[in-house]
Amino acid sequence: MSFFERLKTEASVEWRAYTEHPFTNGLADGSLAEAAFRHYLAQDYLFLIEFTRAYALSVYKSPKLTDMREAAAGLSAILDVEMNLHVKLCAGWGLSPSDLEQTPPAVEM
Repeated sequence: MSFFERLKTEASVEWRAYTEHPFTNGLADGSLAEAAFRHYLAQDYLFLIEFTRAYALSVYKSPKLTDMREAAAGLSAILDVEMNLHVKLCAGWGLSPSDLEQTPPAVEM
């Protein structure tokens, strides 16, 4: 049994709660309400901002220049690629960059 399979087995209740959540089921089968998906898109944008900050911190805390460059590449990928792709996806759902930036973070965020 692989390490991943062992983890899923030993944490089966948590794994099912995570993978069989009504949100993920609705997303998978197309029954998720549009408002719930738009909420998710806005919260995911806020998550990307925080994820970017974590990568920036990894640049700061890297012990070697090569590590700093690797972390900086990840930072750049999020800021210069992922964020732009997310904004374009959101635009297709009627969410502007201003809408995204003005969204208050949910408790789960």
